[in-house]
Amino acid sequence: MRASCVLFTTLVALAAYYVYIPLPGSVTDPWKLMMLDAVFRGTQQVSNLIHFLGLGHHMLVLNFIIVSFGHKRAWSTAQVKVTDTDFDGVEVRVFEGSTGPEEPLKRGIIYIHGGGWALASAKIKYYDELCIVMAEELNAVIISIEYRLVPKVFFPAQVEDVVRSTNYFLQPEVLKKYSVDPSRVAVSGDSAGGNLAAALVQQFHQDPSLRSKIKLQALVYPVLQALDFNTPSYQQNANTPILPRHVMIKYWVEYLQGSQDFVEALIVNNHTSLDVEEATALRARLNWTSLLPTSITRDYKPVQPASGNARILQEMPQLLDVRSAPLLADQKVLRHLPKTYILTCEHDILRDDGIMYAKRLESAGVDVTLDHFEDGFHGCMIFTSWPTDFSVGIRTRNSYFKWLDQNL
Repeated sequence: MRASCVLFTTLVALAAYYVYIPLPGSVTDPWKLMMLDAVFRGTQQVSNLIHFLGLGHHMLVLNFIIVSFGHKRAWSTAQVKVTDTDFDGVEVRVFEGSTGPEEPLKRGIIYIHGGGWALASAKIKYYDELCIVMAEELNAVIISIEYRLVPKVFFPAQVEDVVRSTNYFLQPEVLKKYSVDPSRVAVSGDSAGGNLAAALVQQFHQDPSLRSKIKLQALVYPVLQALDFNTPSYQQNANTPILPRHVMIKYWVEYLQGSQDFVEALIVNNHTSLDVEEATALRARLNWTSLLPTSITRDYKPVQPASGNARILQEMPQLLDVRSAPLLADQKVLRHLPKTYILTCEHDILRDDGIMYAKRLESAGVDVTLDHFEDGFHGCMIFTSWPTDFSVGIRTRNSYFKWLDQNL
């Protein structure tokens, strides 16, 4: 009996040691976040072990687990019709809000899910529920794109998928089929989906024939650049759940089909050191000492090694491609972009990506709303139902919906 108690106590202590991580005092629901992070870390470690044993690619294994536990079939509700189809060969899930007699045409929102270009799905619980509520509350048609993922495809295939499916949706006959007002269409996405949404809108607004077809863009904690992995938010939140810096960099390397041997060099910005000529012209577009407010920059210094590893950009030039890093776009591209909403969270390595993009867009004359949450963390907006119901998740979602309702 005594031995059993000792074993039980030891197991509890080990579990508590694994779950507990120090968090800033302003983080919402800290113990719940620790539990969520522990589950995600554990799943990643299992996936890495399976990869090490040669039994499957770790991203495929990790996504299989995520989708298996969260998959939802296309289930319509009394207010929202849900169907799975394809737009020009790209799978999509369509959510159609009911049309009232006072408004025969609905708003249209193209939604692009997050997941590091490698994980999640339009068909998992979190995104399915988000889009159902969005369609119902906004009386809108939501097109949630099931773009192809790493490691089956790599950049720029994901960009091509969202561009192709959006082009299909914007055809007059398709908009008519779904009773969507062609003057009220938005593009939106979170995290890596925010990255793809920003790239999509930039491409559309460089084409005069397509420029007027997107009324606005709404980006939720988007990942927008790979030039500098030592912005203040990358330094401040390097080990903050659920997206620590080394994990984000691994997603970048996987997306661009690079070598994982480069990860440690990327962490210290060796790919854009002062002697790497390819990065010189782009640094001015991402000078965070001028793009970020002093309240953020005062405790941090730029990390710019005098010499680094030029081979990284030789093998992964896409790190500085504006289709993968929309924050690096030229000002003449930015000035044509539509009204923009950007949601950022304090406890997120990507916080400064969003703030800097808002600043660059504003300088280009774009109407921008920056919606910042001091107690938010990366990914929080999709965590609104038990057991991963966070108060900040509900508040971010409501704020995002409110802006869409008022502006679309």
